[in-house]
Amino acid sequence: MGGSIFSQLFRNRAVRTCASAATLFTALLVSPASHAAGPAIAGGPDCSRPYTLALHDHGLLYSAATDTGIDKDFADELIRRSGCKVNVSLMSRARIWQLIESGALDFSLSGITNPERDSFAAFAWYFSNKYYLLVRKDAGISQLADVARKEGFQLGVIRGFRYSSNANRMVDQLTAANRVTLAGGLDPLYEALLQNRIQGMIMEPFDYPVVEEKRIREVTTIISLEDPSVPHGLIMSRQALSPAEQEKWRSLVNGMLADGTVLRIFRKYFNPELAAAMVEFQSKP
Repeated sequence: MGGSIFSQLFRNRAVRTCASAATLFTALLVSPASHAAGPAIAGGPDCSRPYTLALHDHGLLYSAATDTGIDKDFADELIRRSGCKVNVSLMSRARIWQLIESGALDFSLSGITNPERDSFAAFAWYFSNKYYLLVRKDAGISQLADVARKEGFQLGVIRGFRYSSNANRMVDQLTAANRVTLAGGLDPLYEALLQNRIQGMIMEPFDYPVVEEKRIREVTTIISLEDPSVPHGLIMSRQALSPAEQEKWRSLVNGMLADGTVLRIFRKYFNPELAAAMVEFQSKP
C-alpha cells in the first residue's frame, strides 16, 4: 500500500492550510482561551461553573499554528450549544489523560477508550477512523507481520496514545523488547523517521497533509494494520462530572450528529465519501 492511499480523500483547501503550517511548532501548553457563556438552556448542562476543555495538536484535528481543525470547530459548536463558559487550552495528550483522571480537566476531544480509561472517563462518540503504519521504504517492512521479525525496527509512539487492537498489540510487544521511542507529539516523530532513528510510526487520516510532504512521501510507505475503525469522542471526566451531567453533554453531541453538524465539519477537511464513513458509525465501540 503506497503513500498515495489518501490522495483523493481530502479537501484541497484543508490540505494546503495544514501542510503549510506543518513546519511551524507551538509549545504544548498555551494560555487558555475563554468561551463566554450564552443564555441558559432548559434541560441543558449545568452552567453554574466554568468548565475546562483541552485540545491537542494533531494534524487536521487541531493545528496550534493556525488555530484551526476539526476538534476546534467541534468544540466551538458544542460550547455554543451548551450555553456554558468553557476555558479552552492546548496540552499534550499524556497530560490530558492525567488531568481527566484527577478531575482537574472536564473535557477533551477525539479520545478513544480502553478498560483503564473507562474507569475514570466517559465518552460521547462523534466519529470513527482507522489507523495505519507509516514505515520507511528501506526498513524491509511490507506487511504487519514483518515488524516483529525485524529486530532493528524501532517504532515511534506519542506518549499517552493508544490505538486500535493490532496497533496496541504491536506497541506493547515492541515496548517489552525495548523497541519503542516515545515523543510528545508528531513533529519529533517525523524528524526521527527522516533521520532513521525510528523506522515506523502509527498514523491516522488526520496526519495526511504532513505525510504527503515531498521529503516524507519519498522515503515512506503506508501499511494497513488490518483493524476495524475505532470510535473517537468527547472525553468527560467521571471525577468532575456526575452521570446526569455526562448525559446532558452526550445529548448535545448526539444532537450535533443527528442534525448533520458533525458531518458538515468533517466535509470541510475530507471528501464527502470519507467524511460520511467517519461520521456514520455505531454509537458504541
